[in-house]
Amino acid sequence: MSGMPDLAPRELCRSINAFPLGVHCSGVRSGGSGNPDDRAFLDGLRRAIEDTEGAILLDTADSYGKGKSERLIGRVLREYTGLPLQISSKVGTLRSSAEHPYADRRINHQLQQTLDNLYVDQLALYTLQSLDFGPHDCFLGHAADQMHTLRDLELIRAVGMPGPDVAYTASPEQQSAAVTGFLKAFHAIGPDVIWTRFNALTPNVLIEGDDLFTFARKHGVGVVLTSPLAQGVLIGKSPPSATVRPHYAMAGTALGAPHSMGSIARGLQSLRDRFGPYPGALTRAALRFCLQRASHSVVLVGFRTEAQVTESFGCLGEPLTNDELAFMEGTFAEMRASLMAPVQASTVAESRR
Repeated sequence: MSGMPDLAPRELCRSINAFPLGVHCSGVRSGGSGNPDDRAFLDGLRRAIEDTEGAILLDTADSYGKGKSERLIGRVLREYTGLPLQISSKVGTLRSSAEHPYADRRINHQLQQTLDNLYVDQLALYTLQSLDFGPHDCFLGHAADQMHTLRDLELIRAVGMPGPDVAYTASPEQQSAAVTGFLKAFHAIGPDVIWTRFNALTPNVLIEGDDLFTFARKHGVGVVLTSPLAQGVLIGKSPPSATVRPHYAMAGTALGAPHSMGSIARGLQSLRDRFGPYPGALTRAALRFCLQRASHSVVLVGFRTEAQVTESFGCLGEPLTNDELAFMEGTFAEMRASLMAPVQASTVAESRR
């Protein structure tokens, strides 16, 4: 990073201190080891760790590459035994032969496999990756008990859970249901950290009248943000497919449509006009927008190559001023409104039928 005071280690929760920019290690394909993608991933991870004031928090999941991400991180950890690296992993999408990913001792079994993959004895953060707790949330209490037990046994230091998933295309009733489900799980689990996909195009969802950051602060909970670049959309790259996966970066909006791409292009050009056309300007804007949201949050940036890591960690520079943040918020608000327009028109038309 750049030696800026605001980029010094911060307290995510009472058991985790980390630099505000970490790495999201999801860009791994399953399959055999030793392929070029693996080497690029390893080189990028090493660059993130070695960067001045580089990444401390490395985030993975048992589902990323079917455990391959964890195994590759384990290789790198053995190369940097003297550094205070902190590992975050997740559970809740792989079920094997179990009735449900949270059934019986499934969470404990997956944690043991994760620890073996990583060659570590403890995780800094272990997150329930899904808010699907089975019919009538029948596994919610069980999942909460397992996570608390793992923390009591000091196999993990902090418990995480996902934030509410709300799509742009969601009706008010669907938004309310998503928040209600999140709150039910939140009060049952009592997490230390909320893990959520967030970027400048994410819809503002109120939880008990507050945005996510205010809600988390009131409850003494940290926030881990991922997808700050909206899968490359916020730095001028085309989405990986006609639509970004629902309720992630664009929450169901068809980015491939001319209307969507046009509104995004206009907004990005406004940012280039304000911050300059140099390489990394849009990356800095998108990352800084997230990094300066709250002091109790850590932003995770994804990568596939060493060059992407170098740009993300090397472009941050000085903090954005209040005027710059206000300009960005206005620009992104216009982009969000433009993206929402077809959805709102459809909703109005439906209500008139």
